[in-house]
Amino acid sequence: MITLADARRVIAAAEKKAEEIKQPMNIAVVDEGGNLVSHVRMDGAWLGSIDISINKAFTSRAFDISTKDLGTNSQPGAQFYGIHVSNHGRIMIFAGGIPLKRGGKVVGAIGVSGGAGDQDQAVAEAGAAAF
Repeated sequence: MITLADARRVIAAAEKKAEEIKQPMNIAVVDEGGNLVSHVRMDGAWLGSIDISINKAFTSRAFDISTKDLGTNSQPGAQFYGIHVSNHGRIMIFAGGIPLKRGGKVVGAIGVSGGAGDQDQAVAEAGAAAF
């Protein structure tokens, strides 16, 4: 289970990394069921990235894989090609979503959006590391 305290700790670590790289971000944490636990839109972060961050977290939990890895495996000819149109278009196939594990079991995920893919990934990794 992911508590609100867990989500706030993850988001705080992600925010710190976003501030270090000087890129405002939207940061979302979902629980085991893919339900939103907490979300932060940093000052100046893109409005369009609110849904993307939430959907990156949902995607990582729904498939228990990072969105970066899912993206690699969803290119034309790859095993998950076309997956991005499933689940009513909620599936994100670019970097920034990472499953959160406790005791080897996925119990939620973080999703980050607001910068380039490598920036989103770095901020998500910092948040996940705090979990």
